[in-house]
Amino acid sequence: MEKDTNDVQQKRASQLVVDDTDRKILGALSEDSSQSYSDLGSKVHLSAPAVHERVKKLKAAGVITKNTIGLDGAKIGRPLLAFIHVNYTGAKARENFAKLHEDADVEEIHSVAGDSCLLIKARCESTNALDELLVRMREFGEVTNTRSHIVLTTLLERGPQPILD
Repeated sequence: MEKDTNDVQQKRASQLVVDDTDRKILGALSEDSSQSYSDLGSKVHLSAPAVHERVKKLKAAGVITKNTIGLDGAKIGRPLLAFIHVNYTGAKARENFAKLHEDADVEEIHSVAGDSCLLIKARCESTNALDELLVRMREFGEVTNTRSHIVLTTLLERGPQPILD
């Protein structure tokens, strides 16, 4: 009789301990995810196959969630970056706001603690486009208020850093 070992493999992957070498690999990939395993290996003093195995394990454990590129909003026609604080009432409103993932102007949606219910990061082509987004958002339930913060200059924008101090 064959025994199903998928559960064992999933448990092993989810219990992965991220060591210093993994963190160095993650740091290099977060700067440029298009690097070859050979280039990464030379940075962390491992062979390309060893780096490939580590990256594969990091993906299986959910540490690496996606490979992506960074885009310059202004150069692709979306120069206006805004953070929108939203307050709402009603049980369905939060569920409705999750539908904003389909809106090209919306980059992030966060349920937050504090004086707002949601924090939305939006990148639009103009203030008129931002206004239209706010109108669309008001259709998602009982919005009591919104506060928009328009970004003038971005000094730092990055994801989580793998290196621990």
